[in-house]
Amino acid sequence: MAHIIVVGNEKGGAGKSTVAMHVATALARMGHKVSALDLDLRQKTFGRYCANRRAFMEKSGLDLPCAFFHDLPEVDQANLKPGENLYDRRLSEAVADLEPDSDFIVIDCPGSHTRLSQVAHSLADTLVTPLNDSFVDFDLLAHVDSDGSTILGPSVYSEMVWNARQLRAQAGLNPIDWVVLRNRLGAQQMINKEKMGAALDTLARRIGFRTAPGFSERVIFRELFPRGLTLLDLKDVGVKQLNISNVAARQELRELIRALRLPGVDPDF
Repeated sequence: MAHIIVVGNEKGGAGKSTVAMHVATALARMGHKVSALDLDLRQKTFGRYCANRRAFMEKSGLDLPCAFFHDLPEVDQANLKPGENLYDRRLSEAVADLEPDSDFIVIDCPGSHTRLSQVAHSLADTLVTPLNDSFVDFDLLAHVDSDGSTILGPSVYSEMVWNARQLRAQAGLNPIDWVVLRNRLGAQQMINKEKMGAALDTLARRIGFRTAPGFSERVIFRELFPRGLTLLDLKDVGVKQLNISNVAARQELRELIRALRLPGVDPDF
């Protein structure tokens, strides 16, 4: 069985597709067979990332390790069982087709609540939730009081993850390993950063997730997108000397892969 990694968060702009692409590429570079699905059927940022990579490889003549991107299969509604949801069927068929030949399946979810995203969360062996280091984004996980120190209760996204966990338990599947990434962390030790850290630690113990450092805000992520490249590809495309920012970003990626604790993955790649 392939290990399914779902990158999810119901808020846009948290860096889901960037995380998905870098995790998928890192695993492919380690020799794992990686398949990719993008459930944002309108924007398809992850899908565009993968398409850009293929186009760049053909144009440049390079052979870079990459995940194999797959569109969801089309399903004739006439073939659905009574009461069966079309999107459930499309996603289940895609995963069933990919599992035999994949070590990992990376699924990127849209920044909104959809049926596809809801079902994908119930399939997750590892759930990665990128979160901007802001109480605006934290509100998706839990509500806090006015000073940001007391958690009043879980919010909509946490409740969806809870429901996904219940479905997996009923099906006799292993629990979801939920990892919340703190993206765009400021370099300075600011009061808001400290409050966010304390709130996340409290919530992690309360509803059961792990926290890990994500990616800092860097221009290079936007610059690499048109070619479908990641930080791990720079030397392969002729960048002989990495600047300090690029070196730091690569280290962030290594720390992220270690933090995910994926089965069969060398933490010191």
